[in-house]
Amino acid sequence: MKKLNRIPCVIILTLLISCSGEKGPQPALSDTLIISDTIQYHTVRISKTDGSILPWYSADLGISYDTVLILVWDFWNKMETDSNGLKYYMNHQVWKPEHDMRGLGGDQNNMALSSWTLLYAYTGYPPIIENMRYIADTYLERSLSGKEDKWPYLPYPYNTDIHSGVYDGDMRNGKWITQPDKAGSFGYELVNLYKITGDKRYLEAALRIAGTLASHIQEGDSLKSPLPFRMNAKTGESGSLFDNMGSGKKVRDALYTSNWTGTMMMFEELTILDPDRSEKYRKCFSIFLDWMKSYPLKTNKWGPFFEDIPGWSDTQTNAISFAMFILNNRELFPDWKNEVKGIIDWTYRELGNHEYEKYKVTVMNEQTVYRVPGNSHSSRQASVELMYAALSVDTSLITNAIRTLNWATYTVASDGRNRYIRDDIWLTDGYGDYVRHYLRAMAAMPDLAPSDKNRFLGTTSVVTKIEYLETSIKYSTYTEATDVLRLKTKPLSVKCDRLAMQETSEVKVDGYSWEPLSTGGILRVGHKCNNIEITFN
Repeated sequence: MKKLNRIPCVIILTLLISCSGEKGPQPALSDTLIISDTIQYHTVRISKTDGSILPWYSADLGISYDTVLILVWDFWNKMETDSNGLKYYMNHQVWKPEHDMRGLGGDQNNMALSSWTLLYAYTGYPPIIENMRYIADTYLERSLSGKEDKWPYLPYPYNTDIHSGVYDGDMRNGKWITQPDKAGSFGYELVNLYKITGDKRYLEAALRIAGTLASHIQEGDSLKSPLPFRMNAKTGESGSLFDNMGSGKKVRDALYTSNWTGTMMMFEELTILDPDRSEKYRKCFSIFLDWMKSYPLKTNKWGPFFEDIPGWSDTQTNAISFAMFILNNRELFPDWKNEVKGIIDWTYRELGNHEYEKYKVTVMNEQTVYRVPGNSHSSRQASVELMYAALSVDTSLITNAIRTLNWATYTVASDGRNRYIRDDIWLTDGYGDYVRHYLRAMAAMPDLAPSDKNRFLGTTSVVTKIEYLETSIKYSTYTEATDVLRLKTKPLSVKCDRLAMQETSEVKVDGYSWEPLSTGGILRVGHKCNNIEITFN
């Protein structure tokens, strides 16, 4: 059983002191100075002690992070219905009151499903699951390539006729062009949605996606990944089809990307869920793993991710997502500490943004052809750095990671609009690719969760149901797991399938541990059963 990340509390408190100058897990209000400068929507809060940036909403980090997450979800959930009867976010990648006339973002649905899986466990809001079903059902109904096509059953990432209600191509290259990396990520999110809902339609769709991708995987080399970045689902053509703005030449960005973490996780999951084809999935997984180790991990050629870029670009998303994959699969990477640190160092060399150093923070640019600091990219960086710190006990990155999370709160308006710096309100960066990073950061460092609420932060499985009641929390996971929660008070009891669990000093397989904080504490539960009940009085 994989263990959730854990940083010893004494290390956390020491680093938080260095971040805020305050002797405790959160800076005191008296340590806050509000200055006339603004970032995006808000005047800047800094620490009087050392001038470092604090969140805009409150000096209490956990309350601030919790607030922006709920604001972002509420804005998404209440977003208007578009002229064709679909929710606005099913038609557009940018939100504007007058309706932006660009279609869907390539990974927009996958990102939302990824974040909402975690947000449901964090909040227990049933509408989050309803929204996941709506997104998946709508996309599956309207996006898949035909069963007679060369690459059947893959979702197209874009609606070339914006309000047609049909997804049929690629933003830059037009109809019938799809992106296999986004298809693999969608397949992985469908697997998780199947686990949550028990609806086999989602698993069956994931199996079809996996089958198509598996039939086309090649070994790959320095110029092409095991699957291309873009290809024509109808004809199977790739590379020479894409003329890079009229040049007529084969271009590298059509053949190469390193955004395969979602695809790899899909194949890994299906080795268990579809045992009759497990060997095929293991082979596919191994091809990707070997290629990632042989090429991008060594060369730092991370390649494209975004569909609106016409040529080659190395993206922070690809690099740091693979760093997270390494951290979650350390047994596959004997030198994981150095490899992850190498990726992190590369991002700072190539994409570190120093505009906000007067507030003692370095944030993260999106990619090499768009060196603008991103809300999602910076929060992703912070979450992975905290995961790395938890597993390696290298605390050198924690201070900047927390300040980065503080900085990224400023992009969220008080009504839940989440705007990219000097850009638009992207429904990728501001929503699906934002929420999950704060939740992963809290799972790695539970002190960053709000102290005034009970919150489920992370699990090695998937939460299928959770209820936050007045005197208890009841939840179920898909399989046996290790879970972490931040609670207001120590529980009276923890039960596994109605049987009392024993408190232990360290969670192993069956039992729970309690780590007190200045307010409440951290509960860790290791369990072989699926159903947990935490009682307070």
